[in-house]
Amino acid sequence: MAGDGGEVLKAFRSQAGACRKLGSPFTAEVCEILAEDLDENSRFGRRILDWPGDPFADALALRAAGGFHALKRAGRSAGLAAAYPPAPPNLATLRVAICDAIAAEDDFLHDWLDSPPQTNEVARASVLLGSALLLAREFGLPLDWHEIGASMGLNLGLDRYRYDFGTDRWGHAESPVLVRSGWRGDLPDTSTPFAIRSRAGCDLNPLDPAATPDRERLLAYIWADQAERLSRAGAALDMAAAAPWRVEKADAAAWVANRFSAPPAAGGVRVLVHTIVWQYLPEATRAAITASIDSAGQSATLESPVAWLRMEADGKETAAVRLKSWPNGADREIARADFHGRFVEWQAR
Repeated sequence: MAGDGGEVLKAFRSQAGACRKLGSPFTAEVCEILAEDLDENSRFGRRILDWPGDPFADALALRAAGGFHALKRAGRSAGLAAAYPPAPPNLATLRVAICDAIAAEDDFLHDWLDSPPQTNEVARASVLLGSALLLAREFGLPLDWHEIGASMGLNLGLDRYRYDFGTDRWGHAESPVLVRSGWRGDLPDTSTPFAIRSRAGCDLNPLDPAATPDRERLLAYIWADQAERLSRAGAALDMAAAAPWRVEKADAAAWVANRFSAPPAAGGVRVLVHTIVWQYLPEATRAAITASIDSAGQSATLESPVAWLRMEADGKETAAVRLKSWPNGADREIARADFHGRFVEWQAR
């Protein structure tokens, strides 16, 4: 079925606005140039303008922007190298560079659109840490951590990073990964002891932090004018490459069903986690995951609790951070968070 070119261009312009709000005027310009200049004279342009799915939910603009950043990082386009940071911004130069790159690398850019963006946003670990502290305070038990849409597993290492919340700090002073995230509101108690007893993650397309092509793919999706994000991701990739865990290749629904139908190990909280993943899952997958976690919750006890932590879009300017926990089954919004973890507004302790 042919796509709706008008909706596609609307998605690119909407993404440009979101990029500006999230501190990336450069990526906003890339999206705007594509919205203005894309045509059907290239395979890349035709594929975008005839996109058969939802260009918003499929993050089509970010897929496209990632392809140009990948070309620049790989040294395959002198024009992009001259137009991308750290070069001074020049809209005319960037427009010509993008046009030339489409002509020279049409097949590469066309194929790059196959996969949704994976940034494995490390600063979201700030949300995960605060939530882990909350769970540890509520239950007084170690955590068995399960993440879907885990990409490279960077946020599986949330307890190995150091954090600067503006008014407080947490973590290992020697950690090469520094997460800066402004915490506001009803703050979690950072003095609460907690431990991650076990950790596992799955993804339909897991990337290997030790493999250069996979590392470069992830870094290409991080916006080129956000040097701190790029540096932090690079340090987290190095840590993940040396870590004892790897993300499993699996369908999220099947993986959750398998993990949460097995008898629990007593004395720990089984936690299902996902951050900015739900929108990419088919409705049937969402329903199956919900059924699996609800079923596990029905058999939860105070000695073997179950928790479902999610940071997801809900149509507002920030992401909703919700926590459902059993045996009581309470489901509550515990925070609102910047999509890249730059700040968290806590609502519950």
